[in-house]
Amino acid sequence: MNKFSTLKSIPAYLPIVNIDTDMIIPKQFLKTIKRTGLGKNLFYEMRYDEKGKVVDDFILNKSPYDNSKILIAGNNFGCGSSREHAPWALLDFGITCVISTSYADIFYNNCFKNGILPIKVNDEQIKELSEYSKRQEEIAINLPDQKIIFGNKEIKFELDEFKKKCLIEGLDDIALSLEKSNNIISFEEKLKSTKPWIFND
Repeated sequence: MNKFSTLKSIPAYLPIVNIDTDMIIPKQFLKTIKRTGLGKNLFYEMRYDEKGKVVDDFILNKSPYDNSKILIAGNNFGCGSSREHAPWALLDFGITCVISTSYADIFYNNCFKNGILPIKVNDEQIKELSEYSKRQEEIAINLPDQKIIFGNKEIKFELDEFKKKCLIEGLDDIALSLEKSNNIISFEEKLKSTKPWIFND
C-alpha cells in the first residue's frame, strides 16, 4: 500500500447524497479479485449511457476533474453493500482522498485498508470547499497535521491515530501482520518444542 502524507489536487464535486457502493462500482464488475482495472468502471451508470457512450457532462468525464485525486461528495457516502471493490475502483481511477459529512462504517474502514483517506467535515465546510472545485482551484491535504488547506484558510479534521499511522506508513492488514513476524516465528518455534506432533506430516 502506498504511503500517504500530503496531497494537492483540484477536487471533483459530486453533490449527491447516499452514494452507495453499487453506484461506485456496479455488481457486474465484481468478478475480479484484482485491485487494478476497475477505475474505468467507477460510477459506471453515471459516466456512461445505456449504449456505453461517455456522458460528457458527468463531472469525472470532464477536464480537469478526470484527473482529480480528491472527491467531495454528499452525505452518507459508501452506504449499501460492503464490497471492497468500491475503494479499489476509486483508487484505480486515481482518487486517494474523499471528503464528505458522513460515511457508511464498512466503507470508511475499507478506505484506510486500501490507502484512501476519508475526511469528515460539516455541511458548511463542504460548501466552502466545493467553490474551489467549481473554480478549478487546487486544495491541499496534510495528513500529518490533519489539515485541509485552501487559499489562506484551513480546516482541521479528526482522525483515529491508528488509522492515521497506517496511512502514513502504508500499512494494510498484511503489512501489519508482517510487523509481528518475529513474534510469530518465536511462537512457532516454542510450539514445535512443546507440541511437536502438530508439525508432523
